[in-house]
This record gives sequence, C-alpha cells and structure tokens, in this order.
Amino acid sequence: MGITLFMQPYINGFRQTHVTSDTSVAKKTSDDSKQTQQETKQVQNPATTDRLTLSKEALQLLQKLQARDREVRTHEHAHMAAGGPYVRGGPSYTYKTGPDGKRYAVGGEVQIDTSPEKDPEATIRKMETVKRAALAPAKPSGQDRMVAARASMEEQKARMELMEQKREEAASAPQKDGEPTDNSPKEDPAKGKGTFVDITG
Repeated sequence: MGITLFMQPYINGFRQTHVTSDTSVAKKTSDDSKQTQQETKQVQNPATTDRLTLSKEALQLLQKLQARDREVRTHEHAHMAAGGPYVRGGPSYTYKTGPDGKRYAVGGEVQIDTSPEKDPEATIRKMETVKRAALAPAKPSGQDRMVAARASMEEQKARMELMEQKREEAASAPQKDGEPTDNSPKEDPAKGKGTFVDITG
C-alpha cells in the first residue's frame, strides 16, 4: 500500500498574468542615435527582455512563483531523504506557468510504502522511518501528518504483536527444556521420601 506525501498545489492570490509587449520597437535607420541603438540591443537580449516587458504586478507574481518552487522542491526532497528504501520513485510536481513563460512547481508529492511487514520488529522499524519521512519537512502538510498518524497506529499494533510473541515464547521455553514453570505446584519436602518405622522384635 502506498501513501502520498505532498504539498497542496495552491498559492494564495496567485493568478495568471499576461506579459505585456511593447509594439513600438525602435527601427534602425541611418540616423539612429546612440540611445536608440542601446534600447534596440536591450530588446534583442533575452536576459533583459523579461524585465523590460513585465509589469509590476507580474514581477511580484514571478517572485512568489520562484519562492514557491524552491519551497516545494525542498519539501519533497526532505521526504525522499528521510524515506530511504520505502520511497517509490522520485517526486512528481504540479506546475504553474509564470509570466516569464517558465514552469514553476507549486505542488508536489512523493509515494511511500506504508504496508506492514511480516515480522513485527521489521514493521516497527519501517513505521518509524515512515513517520520520520512524513514529518521531515519544516512545514508538514495535513496529508503528511495523516500519514505519520497511520504509521504510529501500525507501529503500535506491531509492538503489541511483538509483546504477545515474547510472552508465548517465555511460556513455552521452560517446557521445552523439561523445567517446571513458575505456575507448577511446588512439592512438599516432607512428601515423597517414604515413612520409616522402627520395628523391634
């Protein structure tokens, strides 16, 4: 059984903002001034085009998307690093296209195996790892906390099963060795040794 650890793909106040374009690009003529040539060079440079064409609102949105992208990737990588061998594959992301035309991660998920093992001790170790993985990010999501709670329940069940196994082993071990158990009736020292009668003729 696989459980998903994820961040909700939601950004408060985020909305798509279209890039505004300046249609009045200066054309080169024989009498172009130095300033016009410099502006034309900037428009042709992709590194400056985004800054020149994005509105103030679009720039604010872009900064939020970039921050969210870093947060989401850090969150999912924390799950993966703590989940160890129980993580199934890599993280998958939900993307939003920014005003610069690039895609930014706004949500993500990691699949982790939470099925109990055949041996209770192995199940306990596994569930401890699952809990660490679920709560590894700095800000675990609601789903992450649910996964941790389920793992705690499975761990508790495994501990009870392990205790029962140990009780059964303790009860059966003396019988195998041919030794009486603590509950066996104790023999009276005066019994079983015979009765001696002094007979004189």
